[in-house]
Amino acid sequence: MGHLILLFSLFLAPVFADGGSQTSTQNLCSNDVSHKRQKRDWIWNQMHIKEEIDTPLPHHVGKITSSVRNNNAKYIIKGEYANTIFKVEETSGDVYAFERLDREKKAEYELTALIIDRTNNRSLEQPSKFIIKVYDINDNAPVFVQKVFNGSVPEMSPVGTSVTKVTAVDADDPTVSGHATVTYEVTTGSEYFTIDDSG
Repeated sequence: MGHLILLFSLFLAPVFADGGSQTSTQNLCSNDVSHKRQKRDWIWNQMHIKEEIDTPLPHHVGKITSSVRNNNAKYIIKGEYANTIFKVEETSGDVYAFERLDREKKAEYELTALIIDRTNNRSLEQPSKFIIKVYDINDNAPVFVQKVFNGSVPEMSPVGTSVTKVTAVDADDPTVSGHATVTYEVTTGSEYFTIDDSG
């Protein structure tokens, strides 16, 4: 984190907090019953993965499953990032990421799940779209919106007179507690100046 110098040699540095947790949820599709046949449905966990996972690739993302019962069934996925960043194990439906993901570059991916008969490539179920969401980690330091903030104050001004306002931003997810919180601190010149959390 770089320090910024105001005209009166005041150094300001943003401070950011670590923390935040992620939870994943499960979403099951219900089966509707008609008078002739049972409707088949896709069943899978919501797809979530942390960004910047520091373990060997590939990383398990989740599992797509259909209630179709067919010994020749084969899972495939389609979409812009299918079979490049994301691949599916054709018999189990397990979905893997083959790249480390960065939420600040892309926060979610939309793919389509299909199940086909491997002997004739006919669809065994209607395709279904699903989203892979990338969970944020607190991996970005706040940065000031400009290099120098100029401030001035008339001599003999009363204590509490405003001198200038500084602003820093954080690229992390603001919906995760503490990840995008920015606070300010005077590191040099604190005997003369103070700064509050608004800058």
